[in-house]
Amino acid sequence: MLKGNLKKLKIVSYTRADYSEDSRSLVYIATINPESYQLDYKIEYNGEQGQGTNGVQQRYLFTHPEELSFEFLFDATGVLPAPIQGQPRDDIWAELQYFQNVLVGYDGTSHQPRHLKLFWGTLLFKGRLSTLNIQYKLFRPDGRPLRAVATAAFKKSEEEELRVLRENAQSPDVTHMRTVTAGDNLPLLCHRIYGDSRYYLEVARINGLSDFRNLKAGDEIIFPPLEKARR
Repeated sequence: MLKGNLKKLKIVSYTRADYSEDSRSLVYIATINPESYQLDYKIEYNGEQGQGTNGVQQRYLFTHPEELSFEFLFDATGVLPAPIQGQPRDDIWAELQYFQNVLVGYDGTSHQPRHLKLFWGTLLFKGRLSTLNIQYKLFRPDGRPLRAVATAAFKKSEEEELRVLRENAQSPDVTHMRTVTAGDNLPLLCHRIYGDSRYYLEVARINGLSDFRNLKAGDEIIFPPLEKARR
């Protein structure tokens, strides 16, 4: 059996995007820790067949923000301790309403949902609520809820500058796909992506273009990594 001080999952909500506290910041500490949590990662690829190619090639587009999900248990049957010692609960309504306010509460000043930090052990997750589902399971005779399970999912927030640096999506060393718009020509597109227009002949060859001067709006052009375009 593992020993040590019991750390409770804590959620702090902020009205400011920089996560600085003010008088409107709220804190929720779980009465009982979740049994588990789940982190989801998703990478988006474009699997469409490019012009002039004879196979489907998965091309990296972007990485979705991480998603975190928990199940929270609320219980006023006496099985769980009261949030405040010596103050037994008749129902879970007040605690559940506060929990919802921390997660879902809309800030009238910023006109946006709150920004959230979740702390638990080694977990530190900054993001916003994406979904919240509450299932009520047990009631008093007068209809007041005694037990509920809340399933909450959060989407990670990441500063745009950090995201661009991490993905480096504009690098000439990764494969790009561009949709031709009116007025585009291959040397110009090569200059935008590689910083040099001289690779247009190689790009035309890779895409099977017989006339690189007359691109059609709506065509999709593949621009390979720079080292391949140099071959």
